[in-house]
Amino acid sequence: MKRKMKFVIVIGIIILVMICAVFGLSLYGKQQMGKIPELSFQDALAYTTKDNEDAVITVGVIQNGQASYTVYGANGEELPAQLHTYEIGSLTKTFTAALVARAVQEERIDMEDKIDEYLSLPEGNHYPTIEEVLTHTSGYKGFYFESPMIANFFKGRNDFYGISKEMVLNKAAKLDLSKEEYDFCYSNYGYAVLGLILETVYQTDYTTLMNQYVQEELQLGNTRISDQSGDLGNYWDWQDEDAYLSAGALTSNIEDMLAYAQIQLEEKDYFALGHESLKEIDASTDSYKMMGIHMDEIGMAWILDKQNNFIWHNGGTGSYNSYLGVDLKTGTAVVVLSNLSPSERIPATVLGVKKLQELTK
Repeated sequence: MKRKMKFVIVIGIIILVMICAVFGLSLYGKQQMGKIPELSFQDALAYTTKDNEDAVITVGVIQNGQASYTVYGANGEELPAQLHTYEIGSLTKTFTAALVARAVQEERIDMEDKIDEYLSLPEGNHYPTIEEVLTHTSGYKGFYFESPMIANFFKGRNDFYGISKEMVLNKAAKLDLSKEEYDFCYSNYGYAVLGLILETVYQTDYTTLMNQYVQEELQLGNTRISDQSGDLGNYWDWQDEDAYLSAGALTSNIEDMLAYAQIQLEEKDYFALGHESLKEIDASTDSYKMMGIHMDEIGMAWILDKQNNFIWHNGGTGSYNSYLGVDLKTGTAVVVLSNLSPSERIPATVLGVKKLQELTK
């Protein structure tokens, strides 16, 4: 009994600290956002990297059919145009969604099917559809607490390290989502579920499936599920069978991400399907609105900013953050890859949108 009580107390302390941290970051983010609405991209970049000798931010652009990139360091100074390996965080979700779109085209998946059509789950519960999970309107929370998170917290490790597929499946079995409709709630857990579904329909583990997809089909030879290798360091630890790989475990470099941006601009095959609006979400935060960034609708993972006519997604891990946005009308794309934390002054999303707005005025 005493051991159980201690366990409950430890969990309570961890949750309280996490809540305080999130609240603190929110206040910090609002304060920082208030300083920069009028800054140019270059000024915002210089402020973000001010006196930070470790900063390595790579910015790629596609305009008028030409791709180019620049690497920036401390105080926005240009560095040699070398390729660096970045964690792209939740941009991984767009690749997971692309695999779902391909499976839809191949008639392996029906968007209107509920997830228990593909996963072994108890009868009698209410489960979301594939479309609802893709659009973060399933009713799933961002994540659900699992015991490995305790050790991860104390060891300063990736929150999702060691969360198994069995844990995710067991949680899905216990959740009874009986409302007819749920509001937008960004869910890493939902994309962990999609990873399980892709494993089922392709009869292949997610790591093998994704690595083969990006390297063989998309020809992105430097993009892969993270193996903690790369030149910038501080990469998240993952285990091969972690369930949350499908939510944010890819690493890449600017050449591959510009090639991926070009794929989005061309909209061939199922990539066009991924850009189609599936739900109106009106999910822009106050900070985003201050910066003119809008989350009006959502497709297969991709966010649709109808006011700027951009399609975009971002990503963040403990030590990295990223952004990819395209303007289909002008054929312009911007990619920002940063080795700074998402809470480090001005995030890649704001830098990327500023750059894209400047290029498409």
